[in-house]
Amino acid sequence: MVLLIIILCADFSNFKEFGSVRERSHGQTFDFKGHWSFGASFYKKQLTLDYLLATSTKPLVSLINGIVMGGGTGLSMNSMFRVVTENTVLAIPKGQIRLFPDVGASYFLSRLPGFVGKVINSYNFIKFTIVFIIKFGEYLGLTGTQLDGNEIIACGLATHFVLSKDLFLLENALSEVASLDASTISRVINGFSRSLKKDSAFRRLEMINKCFSRTVEEILSMLENEAANGDNKWIIQAISSMKSTSPIGLKIFLKLFGEGRTKELKDCLIQDYTIVCNMFRRSFNLDLIEVSID
Repeated sequence: MVLLIIILCADFSNFKEFGSVRERSHGQTFDFKGHWSFGASFYKKQLTLDYLLATSTKPLVSLINGIVMGGGTGLSMNSMFRVVTENTVLAIPKGQIRLFPDVGASYFLSRLPGFVGKVINSYNFIKFTIVFIIKFGEYLGLTGTQLDGNEIIACGLATHFVLSKDLFLLENALSEVASLDASTISRVINGFSRSLKKDSAFRRLEMINKCFSRTVEEILSMLENEAANGDNKWIIQAISSMKSTSPIGLKIFLKLFGEGRTKELKDCLIQDYTIVCNMFRRSFNLDLIEVSID
């Protein structure tokens, strides 16, 4: 009887997207010269696997000790437990291959811990709360920024940090778990987890919230203004990344992200599938894929 599902990423290459669009375009699966349904069939299987894992009745633990990008995030980010190490690098650079952050990114990125309430006394001593929405998910999706293990923990995309040297011991300990109880599994992982320094990408959160609360054009304009006022390397990198990606892809993600806050995972995956099918059918401007398959 299966009590626990463990997804392993044991090195620096196995948890990335299932090949780039360029690689697929020359193979049998994503042959843009053939019928669009070939690519759609592959993509449907990928999203179906993501959904089945995310909704499994068995506790799901992702042990991520390397690079997790693109499709790898769809497999791992909806796990109940997401364990990272000092070797982990996470990013969703779909824009760099002229696509958009898919595989449910509009679901799990929009659910980062993003509401910070501050209680204030008004003149008549009635308390009320001002709520700020953290825009870190938009920042990750639009720029494809890479996060290390420390930053992945800080933003809420991972639940535990374990040193890579302890992963084998953790895996063995998990294999001995004879319970479906989440608290039992959590205690096992906690026995190997380590605390981290608070320094992370969140140190620039104020600027991210300021710039990424707008349309794509306004975001770029705000970033360029901030770059002109100081030498901020991360801002320059964000501008370069956004300008090198598909404008349509950026707009698609921003719209999906806003809607994803109130949608279920299944609905977000269906939207991803519908949009990608229209891309394969060449239903709209092909700036999303032309550069990738030249």
